[in-house]
Amino acid sequence: MEEALRSFQVFRTFSPDSVRAVFDILCVSYVIFRLLALIRGPRAWRILGGIVVFVILLLASAAMGIRTLHWLMDKATILGPVALVILLLPELRQALEGFGKLGFWPQQSPMTEHGIEARALEEIVAAATEMASSRTGALLVVERGTTMDETIGNGVPIDAAISGPLLTSIFYGANPLHDGAVIIRGERVMAAACRLPLSENPRLAPFLHMRHRAAIGISENHDCLVIVVSEERGTIGFVSDGSLKPVSPQELREELNRELRGMEQRTRRTIRRLKPNREVKEDELESRVS
Repeated sequence: MEEALRSFQVFRTFSPDSVRAVFDILCVSYVIFRLLALIRGPRAWRILGGIVVFVILLLASAAMGIRTLHWLMDKATILGPVALVILLLPELRQALEGFGKLGFWPQQSPMTEHGIEARALEEIVAAATEMASSRTGALLVVERGTTMDETIGNGVPIDAAISGPLLTSIFYGANPLHDGAVIIRGERVMAAACRLPLSENPRLAPFLHMRHRAAIGISENHDCLVIVVSEERGTIGFVSDGSLKPVSPQELREELNRELRGMEQRTRRTIRRLKPNREVKEDELESRVS
């Protein structure tokens, strides 16, 4: 304790040592901030949870004298840094790209500061409603936090203002851009035909097809909202933080208002509304989402 208190005496006077100490603290704080920024997605949190469980088992096996298990886990820790790099490769790549752009803070989407205008939101809802009624499969990804330049880069650039006819025409079956996702940033459609990562969550219902798994996958890796329209059943799904739920057009409007514009739901339905803590039965979800 006394040694720790003596270490703080360097800040009592202005000297090169105090400047170096302050700079050291700022650097460590920034590194910790960037590391925390890497684990904001559900996928990264699951990896972090696995690491915590591993450490607990390692310490418990040593305390309880379980020698064989402790020896195996102790040897496995040698590969820990390499395993973390492999598991967190997308997040690390995004962080390094931020350093490469000389950005001291993660690049934020325009949605973060300015939200989205009601007109643009209504265009998204109208397009999703029309495509659901005509059973046109669609996948709309709306940036919410950091930008998704890497995903936009693997698609076809559009950079046009949001409109219902534009979105419905992109996903029209004869359009070569219909097979993929549309990325929306602010009030503009940035790209179409974008490839998305599929979710590797083993607990997903087996009846969910590739489009829905891609919607869940991108929301697990990025801070975004996803609207997925089923061409088989003509239903609309809303995905946030790796969680998929079926919605009606009105419910979709309320969800987008709350998530993108910071507005509370204007109406609360007591009929056909799922309770927050109740799990949706698989057969009920299958009847509403393909």
